[in-house]
Amino acid sequence: MSASPTETHLEHTILSAQLHDPRAQPLLAALSVEYTERYGDHFGGTEKEMLRYPAAEFMAPTGSLLLLLHENLTIAGGALRQYSSDTAEFKRIWTHRDFRRRGLASAVLTALEDQARKLGYSKVYLTTGPRQPEAVGLYLRTGYSPQFDLEVDPEAIGHLPFTKDLAAS
Repeated sequence: MSASPTETHLEHTILSAQLHDPRAQPLLAALSVEYTERYGDHFGGTEKEMLRYPAAEFMAPTGSLLLLLHENLTIAGGALRQYSSDTAEFKRIWTHRDFRRRGLASAVLTALEDQARKLGYSKVYLTTGPRQPEAVGLYLRTGYSPQFDLEVDPEAIGHLPFTKDLAAS
Protein backbone atom coordinates (compact mmCIF):
# COMPACT_ATOMS: atom_id res chain seq x y z
CA MET A 1 0.00 0.00 0.00
CA SER A 2 1.35 3.39 -0.95
CA ALA A 3 0.94 6.31 1.42
CA SER A 4 1.22 10.00 0.63
CA PRO A 5 3.09 12.47 2.82
CA THR A 6 -0.20 14.06 3.90
CA GLU A 7 -1.59 10.91 5.51
CA THR A 8 -1.33 10.55 9.27
CA HIS A 9 -0.05 6.97 9.17
CA LEU A 10 2.85 6.18 6.89
CA GLU A 11 4.08 2.74 6.02
CA HIS A 12 7.76 2.75 6.83
CA THR A 13 10.69 0.46 7.33
CA ILE A 14 13.21 0.85 10.14
CA LEU A 15 16.74 -0.20 9.32
CA SER A 16 20.13 -0.04 10.95
CA ALA A 17 22.79 1.82 8.96
CA GLN A 18 26.16 3.49 9.29
CA LEU A 19 26.85 7.21 8.93
CA HIS A 20 28.56 6.72 5.57
CA ASP A 21 25.54 4.82 4.15
CA PRO A 22 24.03 6.90 1.30
CA ARG A 23 20.59 6.46 2.90
CA ALA A 24 21.85 8.40 5.97
CA GLN A 25 22.89 11.42 3.91
CA PRO A 26 19.43 13.04 3.72
CA LEU A 27 19.26 12.96 7.53
CA LEU A 28 22.74 14.43 7.99
CA ALA A 29 22.32 17.08 5.29
CA ALA A 30 18.92 18.21 6.53
CA LEU A 31 20.14 18.33 10.13
CA SER A 32 23.02 20.56 9.06
CA VAL A 33 20.63 22.94 7.29
CA GLU A 34 18.22 22.99 10.21
CA TYR A 35 20.93 23.55 12.83
CA THR A 36 22.32 26.42 10.74
CA GLU A 37 18.86 28.00 10.33
CA ARG A 38 18.07 27.75 14.04
CA TYR A 39 21.47 28.41 15.59
CA GLY A 40 23.89 29.94 13.08
CA ASP A 41 27.26 30.03 14.86
CA HIS A 42 25.72 29.47 18.30
CA PHE A 43 27.38 26.47 20.05
CA GLY A 44 30.39 26.75 17.73
CA GLY A 45 28.54 26.27 14.44
CA THR A 46 26.91 23.40 12.61
CA GLU A 47 30.05 21.79 11.22
CA LYS A 48 31.59 21.54 14.68
CA GLU A 49 28.42 19.93 16.05
CA MET A 50 28.03 17.47 13.18
CA LEU A 51 31.66 16.34 13.48
CA ARG A 52 31.73 16.25 17.29
CA TYR A 53 31.59 12.44 17.46
CA PRO A 54 33.45 9.92 15.27
CA ALA A 55 31.23 7.72 13.11
CA ALA A 56 32.47 4.63 14.97
CA GLU A 57 30.65 5.80 18.11
CA PHE A 58 27.33 5.17 16.32
CA MET A 59 28.20 1.57 15.42
CA ALA A 60 27.88 -1.75 17.23
CA PRO A 61 28.68 -2.95 19.77
CA THR A 62 28.01 0.29 21.70
CA GLY A 63 26.10 2.44 19.21
CA SER A 64 23.61 2.43 16.37
CA LEU A 65 22.09 4.57 13.65
CA LEU A 66 18.46 3.88 12.74
CA LEU A 67 16.69 5.19 9.66
CA LEU A 68 12.99 5.20 8.84
CA LEU A 69 12.34 4.80 5.13
CA HIS A 70 9.13 5.32 3.20
CA GLU A 71 9.24 4.12 -0.41
CA ASN A 72 13.09 4.20 -0.27
CA LEU A 73 13.11 7.81 0.98
CA THR A 74 14.76 8.51 4.32
CA ILE A 75 12.01 10.28 6.26
CA ALA A 76 13.31 10.10 9.86
CA GLY A 77 16.06 8.67 11.98
CA GLY A 78 18.28 8.91 14.98
CA ALA A 79 21.42 7.55 16.51
CA LEU A 80 22.71 6.34 19.84
CA ARG A 81 26.16 6.14 21.34
CA GLN A 82 27.57 5.05 24.66
CA TYR A 83 27.36 7.81 27.29
CA SER A 84 28.40 5.58 30.19
CA SER A 85 28.46 1.84 30.85
CA ASP A 86 24.71 1.73 31.52
CA THR A 87 23.53 4.84 29.65
CA ALA A 88 22.98 5.46 25.94
CA GLU A 89 23.05 8.97 24.54
CA PHE A 90 20.60 9.69 21.73
CA LYS A 91 21.77 12.03 18.97
CA ARG A 92 20.70 13.23 15.52
CA ILE A 93 16.97 12.64 15.98
CA TRP A 94 15.34 14.08 12.89
CA THR A 95 12.20 13.96 10.75
CA HIS A 96 12.03 15.16 7.14
CA ARG A 97 10.15 18.49 6.97
CA ASP A 98 7.52 17.09 4.62
CA PHE A 99 6.69 14.26 7.03
CA ARG A 100 6.48 16.03 10.39
CA ARG A 101 3.54 15.86 12.81
CA ARG A 102 2.80 12.22 11.91
CA GLY A 103 4.33 10.49 14.94
CA LEU A 104 7.60 9.59 13.23
CA ALA A 105 9.81 11.19 15.88
CA SER A 106 8.01 9.12 18.52
CA ALA A 107 8.60 6.04 16.36
CA VAL A 108 12.30 6.92 16.17
CA LEU A 109 12.48 7.30 19.96
CA THR A 110 10.75 3.96 20.50
CA ALA A 111 13.09 2.23 18.05
CA LEU A 112 16.15 3.84 19.65
CA GLU A 113 14.96 2.83 23.13
CA ASP A 114 14.45 -0.77 21.94
CA GLN A 115 17.90 -0.77 20.36
CA ALA A 116 19.46 0.68 23.53
CA ARG A 117 17.92 -2.12 25.58
CA LYS A 118 19.27 -4.71 23.11
CA LEU A 119 22.73 -3.19 23.53
CA GLY A 120 22.44 -3.54 27.31
CA TYR A 121 21.69 0.04 28.33
CA SER A 122 19.21 0.74 31.13
CA LYS A 123 19.11 4.55 30.85
CA VAL A 124 19.05 7.25 28.19
CA TYR A 125 20.59 10.70 28.21
CA LEU A 126 19.92 13.25 25.48
CA THR A 127 20.07 16.97 24.92
CA THR A 128 18.30 19.36 22.62
CA GLY A 129 18.91 23.00 21.90
CA PRO A 130 17.01 25.94 23.34
CA ARG A 131 15.51 26.80 19.94
CA GLN A 132 13.83 23.43 19.45
CA PRO A 133 10.57 23.64 21.43
CA GLU A 134 9.12 20.81 19.34
CA ALA A 135 11.83 18.48 20.62
CA VAL A 136 11.27 19.58 24.22
CA GLY A 137 7.56 18.80 23.84
CA LEU A 138 8.31 15.41 22.28
CA TYR A 139 10.63 14.38 25.10
CA LEU A 140 8.22 15.52 27.79
CA ARG A 141 5.31 13.64 26.11
CA THR A 142 7.33 10.44 25.82
CA GLY A 143 8.41 10.17 29.45
CA TYR A 144 11.79 11.91 29.48
CA SER A 145 12.67 13.85 32.64
CA PRO A 146 14.10 17.32 32.15
CA GLN A 147 17.36 17.86 34.04
CA PHE A 148 16.79 21.61 34.06
CA ASP A 149 14.18 24.04 35.35
CA LEU A 150 11.37 24.28 32.79
CA GLU A 151 10.53 27.76 34.09
CA VAL A 152 13.93 29.20 33.13
CA ASP A 153 14.44 30.73 29.68
CA PRO A 154 15.95 27.92 27.55
CA GLU A 155 18.38 30.39 25.95
CA ALA A 156 19.86 31.02 29.40
CA ILE A 157 20.44 27.28 29.87
CA GLY A 158 21.88 26.33 26.47
CA HIS A 159 21.79 22.58 25.87
CA LEU A 160 18.68 21.14 27.52
CA PRO A 161 19.40 17.71 29.06
CA PHE A 162 16.82 14.94 29.53
CA THR A 163 17.04 11.44 31.00
CA LYS A 164 14.88 8.33 30.96
CA ASP A 165 15.05 5.06 32.87
CA LEU A 166 14.48 2.33 30.28
CA ALA A 167 13.80 -0.30 32.92
CA ALA A 168 10.82 1.71 34.18
CA SER A 169 9.28 2.23 30.74
